[in-house]
Amino acid sequence: MTEPAVPSIGHLPPSAKLVYKVLETNGHLTQKDLIRETSLPSRTVRYALGRLKENNVLVERHYFTDARQSLYGLNKPRQDVVAV
Repeated sequence: MTEPAVPSIGHLPPSAKLVYKVLETNGHLTQKDLIRETSLPSRTVRYALGRLKENNVLVERHYFTDARQSLYGLNKPRQDVVAV
């Protein structure tokens, strides 16, 4: 069995790596949640989200609780289902 491909984030800036780790640990979060969890300025979090999005590491969803915000999460590689 092959292991799922892990996205390469080694070339990204430290802020993007931090946002990646927070999303990996906490699941889907809003931008406000990411700012609070990382203690990074809002502009830095926006930049990190943009870099992660450019590299197809990030998924952006609608946040139905507050339509003005988005939920951000990691783009999980699709795992093939093996029939038994």
